[in-house]
Amino acid sequence: MKHWSIVALVTLVACGGTDESWPVYELAGQAMGTTYSIKLVAPDEKLDRDGLGTDIRNRIAAVENRMSTYIEDSELSRFNRARNLEWIPVSAELCALVERAIGIGERTGGAFDITVGPLVNLWGFGAEGSRIEPPAAALVRNTLERTGIGKLHADCRRPALRKDRADLYLDLSGIAKGYAVDAVAALLDARHLASFLVEIGGELRMRGYNGSGESWAIAVERPAADTRSVQSIVHLTDAAMATSGDYRNFFEFEGRRYSHTINPHSGWPISHEGAAVTVVGDSAAEADALATALLVLGPGDGLAFAAREGIAAYFLLRTEHGIEERSTGEFAALLN
Repeated sequence: MKHWSIVALVTLVACGGTDESWPVYELAGQAMGTTYSIKLVAPDEKLDRDGLGTDIRNRIAAVENRMSTYIEDSELSRFNRARNLEWIPVSAELCALVERAIGIGERTGGAFDITVGPLVNLWGFGAEGSRIEPPAAALVRNTLERTGIGKLHADCRRPALRKDRADLYLDLSGIAKGYAVDAVAALLDARHLASFLVEIGGELRMRGYNGSGESWAIAVERPAADTRSVQSIVHLTDAAMATSGDYRNFFEFEGRRYSHTINPHSGWPISHEGAAVTVVGDSAAEADALATALLVLGPGDGLAFAAREGIAAYFLLRTEHGIEERSTGEFAALLN
């Protein structure tokens, strides 16, 4: 059963060399409606690999059971169904992520908004199923009234969440996958693993070096719906990376493409020339959220915001001359 509507947008380049100096052990599987892959470089021979694999699966499942809108009895789904304006007790983990998401929303001027879920569902990109044509403009306007990051409040001393509207609905799909990556990385750090790469549906976090003793080589996918190819490669260590794009999850109607990335201010899918944004930072959760926000803002406002904030951001634009690249100086320094 599909739990998350995000498609992987980043491809891993195999360990960066053809001659591996150190053994690489890989754990892989399916979770959060996508796949995951964890590469461990030269793990201790005493490491309980089966036990670690179980712990990883359980940790990802715990995140999903708190934060998925596709699981009816998840903690987030229960909050969404609640129809009162009082403080609703939630787990410390869910409260902390919601509080973090609110902060990123405020920082980006509302470009990242976890209350946009009703619009995501209305456009056919959420848990309520797909559609083949745009909804009526009046319906978009009415649904837009249900959204807004200012209508949501978190008090993590309790911990609890509160709505200003009983029908407020949260969708954490723009940050939870990155958060799960961070959670798995923390689990590996706790076991003192020096070199690893965690990937869930294209969002990544890496530590140390690959099996060749080099930085991890990560390929950013070229934004094309019908083919999969590499646009560029970055070399990273002790970092996180996430990408948001418009070219895997969309529908077309009367010659126009409608992307799953919704502008929280207008209620409509983004319509500018930006096709994808990749962000590199310290946290996969924050990179995940910022990539979404920058894609909403577009190559003009988004690039300006990233430059002001010192964010390593990489924009791919769909132009009449083909794919055009733009990046902040922080990201340009990482390009191969």
